[in-house]
Amino acid sequence: MTAAGADPGRAIAATLGKPGGGKAPRRRRRKLTFDYVSFMVVFLGLPLAIFIIFVISPFVQAAYYSLTDWSGFSQTMNFIGVQNYIKLFQDGQFLTAMGNNIFLAIVVPLITLSLALLFATLITVGGPSHGQTRGLQGSSFYRVVSFFPYVIPGIIIGLMWAQIFGPEGLINGFLQMFGLDMFESFPWLGDERTAMAVSVFVIIWGFVGFYMVLFIASIKGIPGEIFEAVRLDGAGRFRTAISITIPLIRDNIQTAYIYVGIMALDAFVYMAALNPNGGPANSTLVMSQYLFEMAFSQGKFGYASSMGVVLAVITLIFAAIVFTVNRLAGGKDDGGRR
Repeated sequence: MTAAGADPGRAIAATLGKPGGGKAPRRRRRKLTFDYVSFMVVFLGLPLAIFIIFVISPFVQAAYYSLTDWSGFSQTMNFIGVQNYIKLFQDGQFLTAMGNNIFLAIVVPLITLSLALLFATLITVGGPSHGQTRGLQGSSFYRVVSFFPYVIPGIIIGLMWAQIFGPEGLINGFLQMFGLDMFESFPWLGDERTAMAVSVFVIIWGFVGFYMVLFIASIKGIPGEIFEAVRLDGAGRFRTAISITIPLIRDNIQTAYIYVGIMALDAFVYMAALNPNGGPANSTLVMSQYLFEMAFSQGKFGYASSMGVVLAVITLIFAAIVFTVNRLAGGKDDGGRR
């Protein structure tokens, strides 16, 4: 009996290692060539350095300042530990602002993305139920017009709608044309019952068009044969949207939800333009407004920094919740598999 016959495992290993039964070649180490080093420096090292300098470093500084009594206008500061945080969660005005931010983070993304998805579906696959799958007639015109609000700066949008909803503004004049005289000189932004609703409307008006275009691009990426097959099976538009469109662009919806939610957790530009003082009874006050007031009006940078840290933590928690809900609802796992 040969040696190979005496030990079949060794013979198989030798055969698999190299054609002809030779030994498997050793893996060569990558040489540090100029191209390899320059690629790592430009596409990994430089972005990482920029991220650390302009993102991580300011956050670490803000976290340190939040533990001091720094006024922002002096060279001296005293370390006071977590006293700012204790004071923060005993501050009724801050708690009101945080509640307003959480309300915006729930309502604004939900309404904005629902409307954007509805309009995107109508423009892409909401046309006739027979023939080639297409959108409504004149969909290109609607796509361009609906994107206009996003082109306008947020501060301009806020100031414009503040005038429209003013006591002598266009809205009250329009309502009085229909005999609704109770709205004569009605202060939409000065009434606690309507101030937040008007603010939410303005924010949504400014963002629906952009996310509609985003969803249009996502739906366009779905093969048309899928919609044709669903149509042949007798599914209606609503069923198609729920069972086909939304699941196939789930990751785009998740990304959009995070972006809109982060914007709603800030909302400084819109709220400062609509109600610079936080609205009646602080009904539209948000954390970024209160932070700005504490830092630049009252000279409490340490206290304001603690608000910034809390806002950053809430933003991270919000993003984590969105990722978790998406995964539990059937989104991609870490390996990218369904």
